[in-house]
Amino acid sequence: MKQIFAILVFVIGFTGLAKADVWSWVDASGKTHFVDTMKSIFTWVDEAGNVHYSDMPQHKDAVPVELVWVSSGTLDNLQARNDEPEPGDTYLGESSDERAEKEQADAYYCKRANEIYDSYVSAPSLYRTNDSGEREYLSKEDAAKTIAEMRKQRDERCR
Repeated sequence: MKQIFAILVFVIGFTGLAKADVWSWVDASGKTHFVDTMKSIFTWVDEAGNVHYSDMPQHKDAVPVELVWVSSGTLDNLQARNDEPEPGDTYLGESSDERAEKEQADAYYCKRANEIYDSYVSAPSLYRTNDSGEREYLSKEDAAKTIAEMRKQRDERCR
């Protein structure tokens, strides 16, 4: 019985160590990279137009990159996939049902962002509600900024 327990603990421990997360980031030239660590990464384009990246900001124009979680799994498994998944494809560690649910949620948020944007554009004037519950109407400049921000959010949601 102790041997079975020891083997079980070993197997669970080993598989736990094998699990990893894959992250992506986009460099200054727009190329997507994948990493299996959350260590800081900096990127920059030098005077000759060459793109560089490092774990240290080694250039005056170096900027930290934003790491975006991609999936559970390994870089090897991820690199074996095609570039961008087609609708219905699954990511590493994701079932087809989970993928369908994500696509359904994405479609909902895209539709909702379009509805909000359309309501902003068609409104005679925009307002915010202050802490006392009263309406504060936006200036034309602030309304234009708010509409532009909503357009950007809509475009991001509806890729």
